Amino acid sequence: MGALDGRVAIVTGASRGIGKGCALELAAAGALVYATGRTLAEGEASLPGTIGATAAEIEAAGGRAVAVRCDHRDDAQVEALFERVRREHGRLDVLVNNAFLIPPELIAGLPFWRCPISNWDDMIDVGLRSAYVASRFAALLMLPRRTGLIANISSSGAAEYAWHVAYGVGKAGLDRLTADTAHELREHGVAVVSLWPGLVRTERAEASRAALPSLDFASAESPRFSGRAVAALAADADVLRRSGRAFAARDLAEAYGFRDVDGRLPPGPLHGRPGL
Repeated sequence: MGALDGRVAIVTGASRGIGKGCALELAAAGALVYATGRTLAEGEASLPGTIGATAAEIEAAGGRAVAVRCDHRDDAQVEALFERVRREHGRLDVLVNNAFLIPPELIAGLPFWRCPISNWDDMIDVGLRSAYVASRFAALLMLPRRTGLIANISSSGAAEYAWHVAYGVGKAGLDRLTADTAHELREHGVAVVSLWPGLVRTERAEASRAALPSLDFASAESPRFSGRAVAALAADADVLRRSGRAFAARDLAEAYGFRDVDGRLPPGPLHGRPGL
Protein backbone atom coordinates (compact mmCIF):
# COMPACT_ATOMS: atom_id res chain seq x y z
CA MET A 1 0.00 0.00 0.00
CA GLY A 2 1.30 3.42 -0.93
CA ALA A 3 0.79 6.58 1.07
CA LEU A 4 -1.01 8.15 -1.90
CA ASP A 5 -3.12 5.18 -3.04
CA GLY A 6 -6.34 6.41 -4.59
CA ARG A 7 -5.08 9.96 -5.09
CA VAL A 8 -5.11 11.73 -8.47
CA ALA A 9 -2.30 14.12 -9.43
CA ILE A 10 -1.41 16.41 -12.30
CA VAL A 11 2.25 17.26 -12.93
CA THR A 12 2.87 19.94 -15.54
CA GLY A 13 6.03 19.90 -17.62
CA ALA A 14 6.66 16.22 -16.90
CA SER A 15 8.58 15.23 -20.03
CA ARG A 16 11.90 15.57 -18.23
CA GLY A 17 13.69 17.17 -15.30
CA ILE A 18 12.00 18.02 -12.01
CA GLY A 19 8.54 17.50 -13.48
CA LYS A 20 9.41 13.96 -14.45
CA GLY A 21 10.95 13.38 -11.03
CA CYS A 22 7.73 14.55 -9.34
CA ALA A 23 5.60 12.35 -11.58
CA LEU A 24 7.74 9.28 -10.85
CA GLU A 25 7.69 9.79 -7.09
CA LEU A 26 3.98 10.57 -6.82
CA ALA A 27 3.24 7.42 -8.83
CA ALA A 28 5.66 5.39 -6.70
CA ALA A 29 3.64 6.49 -3.65
CA GLY A 30 0.45 5.19 -5.28
CA ALA A 31 -1.07 8.21 -7.04
CA LEU A 32 -2.49 8.12 -10.54
CA VAL A 33 -0.49 10.78 -12.36
CA TYR A 34 -1.50 12.87 -15.35
CA ALA A 35 1.82 13.92 -16.89
CA THR A 36 1.58 16.94 -19.15
CA GLY A 37 3.99 18.49 -21.61
CA ARG A 38 4.44 19.39 -25.24
CA THR A 39 6.88 16.65 -26.27
CA LEU A 40 5.27 13.45 -27.54
CA ALA A 41 8.11 11.98 -29.58
CA GLU A 42 11.89 12.05 -29.23
CA GLY A 43 13.40 14.64 -31.52
CA GLU A 44 10.57 17.15 -31.12
CA ALA A 45 12.64 19.00 -28.50
CA SER A 46 16.34 19.76 -28.23
CA LEU A 47 16.56 17.68 -25.05
CA PRO A 48 15.71 14.01 -24.48
CA GLY A 49 12.45 13.07 -22.79
CA THR A 50 8.76 12.85 -23.64
CA ILE A 51 5.55 12.63 -21.66
CA GLY A 52 4.98 9.19 -23.17
CA ALA A 53 8.35 8.00 -21.90
CA THR A 54 7.58 9.35 -18.44
CA ALA A 55 4.25 7.49 -18.39
CA ALA A 56 5.88 4.31 -19.68
CA GLU A 57 8.55 4.43 -16.97
CA ILE A 58 5.87 4.83 -14.32
CA GLU A 59 3.87 1.91 -15.66
CA ALA A 60 6.96 -0.29 -15.97
CA ALA A 61 7.52 0.28 -12.25
CA GLY A 62 3.96 -0.79 -11.46
CA GLY A 63 2.39 2.67 -11.25
CA ARG A 64 -0.37 4.38 -13.17
CA ALA A 65 0.05 7.36 -15.47
CA VAL A 66 -1.69 9.19 -18.29
CA ALA A 67 0.36 11.25 -20.76
CA VAL A 68 -1.50 14.37 -21.93
CA ARG A 69 -0.11 16.72 -24.50
CA CYS A 70 -0.76 20.23 -23.25
CA ASP A 71 0.70 23.61 -24.13
CA HIS A 72 0.39 25.54 -20.86
CA ARG A 73 0.43 28.79 -22.80
CA ASP A 74 -2.99 27.83 -24.20
CA ASP A 75 -5.75 28.32 -21.61
CA ALA A 76 -8.22 26.21 -23.59
CA GLN A 77 -5.86 23.22 -23.55
CA VAL A 78 -5.33 23.64 -19.82
CA GLU A 79 -9.06 23.83 -19.16
CA ALA A 80 -9.58 20.69 -21.26
CA LEU A 81 -6.95 18.86 -19.18
CA PHE A 82 -8.73 19.60 -15.90
CA GLU A 83 -12.12 18.82 -17.40
CA ARG A 84 -10.78 15.44 -18.48
CA VAL A 85 -9.59 14.69 -14.96
CA ARG A 86 -12.99 15.76 -13.58
CA ARG A 87 -14.81 13.60 -16.11
CA GLU A 88 -12.64 10.53 -15.59
CA HIS A 89 -12.16 10.68 -11.81
CA GLY A 90 -14.28 13.44 -10.31
CA ARG A 91 -11.41 14.59 -8.11
CA LEU A 92 -7.93 16.08 -8.02
CA ASP A 93 -5.69 15.73 -4.99
CA VAL A 94 -2.31 17.12 -6.11
CA LEU A 95 -1.22 19.69 -8.67
CA VAL A 96 2.48 20.27 -9.32
CA ASN A 97 3.05 23.49 -11.26
CA ASN A 98 6.42 22.76 -12.84
CA ALA A 99 6.00 23.81 -16.50
CA PHE A 100 8.56 26.47 -17.34
CA LEU A 101 9.84 27.82 -20.65
CA ILE A 102 13.59 28.38 -20.49
CA PRO A 103 15.07 30.60 -23.21
CA PRO A 104 18.66 29.97 -24.36
CA GLU A 105 19.74 33.31 -22.89
CA LEU A 106 19.05 32.13 -19.32
CA ILE A 107 22.62 30.96 -18.68
CA ALA A 108 24.34 33.21 -21.21
CA GLY A 109 25.29 35.78 -18.57
CA LEU A 110 23.84 38.63 -20.62
CA PRO A 111 22.30 41.70 -18.93
CA PHE A 112 18.58 42.10 -19.50
CA TRP A 113 19.02 44.95 -22.01
CA ARG A 114 20.94 42.61 -24.31
CA CYS A 115 18.31 39.87 -24.16
CA PRO A 116 15.22 39.62 -26.36
CA ILE A 117 12.11 41.13 -24.80
CA SER A 118 10.47 37.77 -25.50
CA ASN A 119 12.48 36.31 -22.60
CA TRP A 120 10.03 38.04 -20.26
CA ASP A 121 6.99 36.60 -22.04
CA ASP A 122 8.51 33.12 -22.13
CA MET A 123 9.31 32.87 -18.42
CA ILE A 124 6.32 34.79 -17.11
CA ASP A 125 3.74 33.14 -19.39
CA VAL A 126 4.97 29.57 -18.91
CA GLY A 127 6.03 29.65 -15.30
CA LEU A 128 4.09 32.28 -13.39
CA ARG A 129 0.94 32.81 -15.45
CA SER A 130 0.58 29.11 -16.30
CA ALA A 131 0.75 28.27 -12.58
CA TYR A 132 -2.00 30.80 -11.88
CA VAL A 133 -4.23 29.35 -14.58
CA ALA A 134 -3.68 25.73 -13.53
CA SER A 135 -4.21 26.62 -9.87
CA ARG A 136 -7.52 28.24 -10.74
CA PHE A 137 -8.80 25.09 -12.44
CA ALA A 138 -7.35 22.85 -9.72
CA ALA A 139 -9.14 24.83 -7.01
CA LEU A 140 -12.49 24.14 -8.67
CA LEU A 141 -11.82 20.39 -8.35
CA MET A 142 -10.36 20.50 -4.85
CA LEU A 143 -12.83 22.83 -3.11
CA PRO A 144 -15.82 20.43 -3.05
CA ARG A 145 -13.76 17.78 -1.23
CA ARG A 146 -12.10 20.35 1.07
CA THR A 147 -8.65 18.86 0.59
CA GLY A 148 -5.73 19.06 -1.81
CA LEU A 149 -2.17 20.22 -2.39
CA ILE A 150 -0.81 22.65 -4.97
CA ALA A 151 3.01 22.61 -5.17
CA ASN A 152 4.73 25.36 -7.15
CA ILE A 153 8.29 24.59 -8.29
CA SER A 154 10.13 27.81 -7.47
CA SER A 155 13.76 28.51 -6.53
CA SER A 156 16.08 30.65 -4.43
CA GLY A 157 15.91 33.04 -7.38
CA ALA A 158 12.73 34.28 -5.70
CA ALA A 159 14.85 35.88 -2.98
CA GLU A 160 18.17 36.74 -4.62
CA TYR A 161 19.64 37.33 -8.07
CA ALA A 162 19.86 34.18 -10.18
CA TRP A 163 20.52 33.78 -13.90
CA HIS A 164 18.28 36.44 -15.45
CA VAL A 165 16.08 39.38 -14.41
CA ALA A 166 12.88 37.85 -15.81
CA TYR A 167 13.70 34.53 -14.14
CA GLY A 168 13.96 36.12 -10.71
CA VAL A 169 10.83 38.21 -11.18
CA GLY A 170 8.94 35.09 -12.23
CA LYS A 171 10.09 33.05 -9.23
CA ALA A 172 9.36 35.89 -6.80
CA GLY A 173 5.91 36.17 -8.33
CA LEU A 174 5.43 32.42 -7.98
CA ASP A 175 6.18 32.58 -4.26
CA ARG A 176 3.73 35.49 -3.94
CA LEU A 177 1.18 33.40 -5.85
CA THR A 178 1.76 30.63 -3.33
CA ALA A 179 1.21 32.95 -0.36
CA ASP A 180 -1.92 34.60 -1.71
CA THR A 181 -3.66 31.52 -3.13
CA ALA A 182 -2.90 29.75 0.15
CA HIS A 183 -4.56 32.63 2.03
CA GLU A 184 -7.77 32.23 0.05
CA LEU A 185 -7.77 28.42 0.01
CA ARG A 186 -6.90 27.74 3.66
CA GLU A 187 -10.49 27.85 4.91
CA HIS A 188 -11.36 25.29 2.24
CA GLY A 189 -8.72 22.80 3.37
CA VAL A 190 -6.42 23.20 0.35
CA ALA A 191 -2.69 23.75 0.92
CA VAL A 192 -0.31 25.62 -1.40
CA VAL A 193 3.47 25.54 -1.04
CA SER A 194 6.50 26.65 -3.04
CA LEU A 195 9.40 24.24 -3.39
CA TRP A 196 13.01 25.37 -3.80
CA PRO A 197 15.21 22.66 -5.33
CA GLY A 198 18.97 22.99 -5.26
CA LEU A 199 21.20 22.35 -8.25
CA VAL A 200 19.45 19.48 -10.03
CA ARG A 201 20.94 17.03 -12.52
CA THR A 202 18.28 17.60 -15.16
CA GLU A 203 18.80 16.83 -18.81
CA ARG A 204 19.20 20.56 -19.45
CA ALA A 205 21.76 20.99 -16.67
CA GLU A 206 23.79 18.03 -17.91
CA ALA A 207 23.80 19.47 -21.41
CA SER A 208 25.00 22.83 -20.02
CA ARG A 209 27.76 21.58 -17.71
CA ALA A 210 30.55 22.92 -19.89
CA ALA A 211 29.04 26.41 -19.67
CA LEU A 212 28.68 26.20 -15.87
CA PRO A 213 32.15 25.16 -14.63
CA SER A 214 31.72 26.82 -11.23
CA LEU A 215 28.81 24.59 -10.18
CA ASP A 216 29.38 21.42 -8.18
CA PHE A 217 27.45 18.79 -10.11
CA ALA A 218 28.91 16.03 -7.93
CA SER A 219 26.69 17.14 -5.05
CA ALA A 220 23.65 18.01 -7.17
CA GLU A 221 20.21 16.60 -6.52
CA SER A 222 18.49 14.07 -8.73
CA PRO A 223 15.13 15.21 -10.17
CA ARG A 224 13.42 12.63 -7.96
CA PHE A 225 14.58 14.41 -4.79
CA SER A 226 12.08 17.21 -5.43
CA GLY A 227 9.51 14.54 -6.26
CA ARG A 228 10.06 12.94 -2.88
CA ALA A 229 9.50 16.31 -1.23
CA VAL A 230 6.18 16.76 -3.04
CA ALA A 231 5.09 13.19 -2.24
CA ALA A 232 5.92 13.72 1.45
CA LEU A 233 3.88 16.91 1.52
CA ALA A 234 0.96 15.23 -0.24
CA ALA A 235 0.98 12.39 2.31
CA ASP A 236 1.10 14.75 5.30
CA ALA A 237 -2.35 14.93 6.91
CA ASP A 238 -1.31 18.21 8.55
CA VAL A 239 0.16 19.85 5.43
CA LEU A 240 -1.97 22.97 5.99
CA ARG A 241 0.52 24.00 8.67
CA ARG A 242 3.03 24.58 5.88
CA SER A 243 0.62 26.29 3.49
CA GLY A 244 1.59 29.65 2.03
CA ARG A 245 5.33 29.24 2.49
CA ALA A 246 8.42 28.31 0.50
CA PHE A 247 10.53 25.33 1.51
CA ALA A 248 13.84 23.98 0.30
CA ALA A 249 13.60 20.33 -0.75
CA ARG A 250 16.63 19.72 1.47
CA ASP A 251 14.82 21.05 4.56
CA LEU A 252 11.75 18.95 3.82
CA ALA A 253 14.02 15.91 3.56
CA GLU A 254 15.25 16.60 7.07
CA ALA A 255 11.70 17.14 8.33
CA TYR A 256 10.15 14.07 6.72
CA GLY A 257 13.15 11.75 6.77
CA PHE A 258 13.61 11.01 3.08
CA ARG A 259 16.86 11.03 1.10
CA ASP A 260 17.86 11.23 -2.55
CA VAL A 261 17.90 8.13 -4.73
CA ASP A 262 21.57 7.47 -3.87
CA GLY A 263 20.94 7.81 -0.13
CA ARG A 264 22.58 11.24 0.15
CA LEU A 265 21.21 14.42 1.66
CA PRO A 266 22.08 17.09 -0.96
CA PRO A 267 23.23 20.54 0.19
CA GLY A 268 20.09 22.35 -0.98
CA PRO A 269 19.69 25.67 -2.86
CA LEU A 270 22.82 27.36 -4.10
CA HIS A 271 22.54 30.11 -1.49
CA GLY A 272 20.09 30.99 1.28
CA ARG A 273 17.24 28.66 2.19
CA PRO A 274 13.79 29.77 3.42
CA GLY A 275 13.87 27.37 6.40
CA LEU A 276 11.10 25.57 8.22
